[in-house]
Amino acid sequence: MQDYNYVWANCFEITLELSCCKYPPTSELQKEWENNRESLLAFIEKVVHIGVKGFVKDAVSGVGLDNATIVVAGIAHNITAGK
Repeated sequence: MQDYNYVWANCFEITLELSCCKYPPTSELQKEWENNRESLLAFIEKVVHIGVKGFVKDAVSGVGLDNATIVVAGIAHNITAGK
């Protein structure tokens, strides 16, 4: 799903592994949260503002452009703006 969303939905997803146990018992979930809470919040604070965000507008009229393709030199993944 991550690859699909990156290519087709302009969405970058990650998977975080919090334990070596794929299916920890329910009784362990609170401990896993407590062990990883600060690291997860620090990660979110770090990456939340990385990248570019805004509106794609016509340079003359200032009208928003639907489905504009955004190309960045050196990055082989173009982004298409929404409405």
